[in-house]
Amino acid sequence: MGFLKDRDLTNVPTIYEYYKGKTIFITGGSGFMGKVLIEKLLYSCSELDRIYLLLRNKKGVNAEDRLASLYSSKCFDRLRKEKPDIFQKKVFFIVGDCSEIGLGICAEDRTLIINRTNIIFHVAASVRFDETLKTAARLNLRGTREMVDLAKEIRNLEVLVHVSTSYANTNRKRIEEVIYPAFADWRDTLDICENIDDTTLNAVTPKYLGELPNTYVFTKQLAEHVVAEQKGILPIVIMRPSIVISSFREPVEGWIENLNGPVGMLIASGKGILRTMYTDPDLESDYIPVDVCIKAFITAAWARGSQKVSPTDDIEVYNCSSSHMKTLTMGEIVDYGKKIIHEVPLEGMLWFAGGSLTKVWLVYYFKVLLFHLLPAIFVDLMLRITGNKPILVKLQRRIYTANIALKYFVTQQWTFTNENIIELRGKIKKDDQDHFFYEMENINPVEFFKNACIGGKVFILNESMENLAKAKVHFKRMELLDKVVKTTIQVYALWLIVNIGFVKRFLQSVL
Repeated sequence: MGFLKDRDLTNVPTIYEYYKGKTIFITGGSGFMGKVLIEKLLYSCSELDRIYLLLRNKKGVNAEDRLASLYSSKCFDRLRKEKPDIFQKKVFFIVGDCSEIGLGICAEDRTLIINRTNIIFHVAASVRFDETLKTAARLNLRGTREMVDLAKEIRNLEVLVHVSTSYANTNRKRIEEVIYPAFADWRDTLDICENIDDTTLNAVTPKYLGELPNTYVFTKQLAEHVVAEQKGILPIVIMRPSIVISSFREPVEGWIENLNGPVGMLIASGKGILRTMYTDPDLESDYIPVDVCIKAFITAAWARGSQKVSPTDDIEVYNCSSSHMKTLTMGEIVDYGKKIIHEVPLEGMLWFAGGSLTKVWLVYYFKVLLFHLLPAIFVDLMLRITGNKPILVKLQRRIYTANIALKYFVTQQWTFTNENIIELRGKIKKDDQDHFFYEMENINPVEFFKNACIGGKVFILNESMENLAKAKVHFKRMELLDKVVKTTIQVYALWLIVNIGFVKRFLQSVL
């Protein structure tokens, strides 16, 4: 049975007390969710002993320099201001790589992790939808196997939090908080990926994926079964975030560092480079603010880690989604964006912010040619003439490719049940409410997406809010230009219609 069902937590320590003196091992700490997880742990569980981050040497930059670069992120501004030096005192790196055997960790560091670690957050993953099966399997599937093997050796392991995705079972319209049957044997899949040549493997991949849309979803689904085999053996919880977007409150309102999901759509539209998108305007978008998601991770680790694993324990699954809490349609998000962009315009708009959604592929394709490609060719031509590097056609190609990759996800509707995630927050003690209680029901969507747009300006585009007045002036100019161009085209189209021979002769005969 589940370790949370009907469980009395009266005598269990608070979340803050539970994390006191604990050593935590984190993979994926340099990513979007990883940074927020580290920041929240240090900020709200300051008496933890230490955090070890698995970092690989990347593009000529060693792990030590990457750790320093990670801390320079604006995500840690609150920490630097209120708890200076805590990062340097409590966060350490372990050189390794989730795509390597043994996680690429040397014998000395592995011994250190085995002897000291209490809590593992396995967040690392390849999230690219177009990754080859071999690459995705190496990180998402084999990396999970290697993490489980390490966890088995850890002497005082209290909990392993495995981060999956709500979209791991997209062949079902209603996705509950359970582990569904595997689409393939994970051991056979790894064997195939490691022993078949790349050309043959790439050729058979579409058939091998079956009902699942890409290698990311496929390997994440199989990875759940790697950890599921440890039922009653290892203290594991599976967290399934949906679309993780800007923060609601922490570490600061609107914190974001990628263009995934609806925030990226609003920013691209706000710049005037996204004029159309292939999706159903009535499709409900299931998103979750990153800080809501991270609070759930930390709380789930507390609930599982505060009770020893029993052979009868199930592996609890949590869909970190907004289903049954607060949902918006894609059309509503766009409408909010159009209102918000008047208040918080982006600098250097290439055209007036606007555009629309369509669920008709032919209409979408026509709009891409008319509103994306043709203007991009014209702008790049002007850039070449003035001696500048053309960029817009290349950018529009990336936008089009991204929309094609997302086609499967933005044209279908799923329902993610989240009874477990709601029950979990109900177990949070009164003393922990301020720091760890998570909610979606009372989030004001207008306020949230306004802060998300501001976050996009400040954290991604590096625009200063001090220049907002200038941005508004430019916005007005682009709005006027847009109206002039549209009116000119409409007048010209009307003139053509009136002056077509047949219409002209018809009007003359009538009048």
